Amino acid sequence: MNKTELVSAIAEEAGLTKADAAKALEATVSTVTKALSSGDSVAIIGFGTFKVGERSARTGRNPQTGAEMQIPAAKVPKFSAGKALKDAVN
Repeated sequence: MNKTELVSAIAEEAGLTKADAAKALEATVSTVTKALSSGDSVAIIGFGTFKVGERSARTGRNPQTGAEMQIPAAKVPKFSAGKALKDAVN
């Protein structure tokens, strides 16, 4: 499902226009992004939790040349599915 299909599904499920559903989706994504960028986590009961994880620096290899290179530490977004979502999928 791509973004357009998701907006259509939200509009149909909630009885909104597609424009309103698109605004709601954009606001949700923007709010989650802002929360994660400030270091907070976002927990949606029954769905899951978005949080920021730490990836430490490490040594890697360039696949073309085989030369070693340093990969810097990074913060990465993570999602943990909630029990209700896991049960719905299974």
